Amino acid sequence: MTKVLLIDLDGVLNTYDGNFNEHIIPKPREGVHEFLRELAKSYHIEIFTVRNKKLTCKWLQENKLDKYIYDITNVKNPYTSIIIDDRAIRFNGDFKYTLSEIKNFTPFWK
Repeated sequence: MTKVLLIDLDGVLNTYDGNFNEHIIPKPREGVHEFLRELAKSYHIEIFTVRNKKLTCKWLQENKLDKYIYDITNVKNPYTSIIIDDRAIRFNGDFKYTLSEIKNFTPFWK
């Protein structure tokens, strides 16, 4: 069984900067083709987004990224091996450390 990799669209694959527009997806981030091509060798890549699925499909096709993508979803797949997100904190088993990480958190694009 191929492992599933869940990747957030906004802020990871594109140049999202916190200004959400439901009708426009920002341009792809530099290096995204090489990044997805490499990941697709070992994983089924699922795009995790709150955006409209048709708009996301269109964006992927227009930017020639659709060939790397297995699915688009707004639901966390229970078989996901890894999640890549610009607004995530990795839990390391230490609640105190995690609380500190939460208090000091900002996405890289801020």
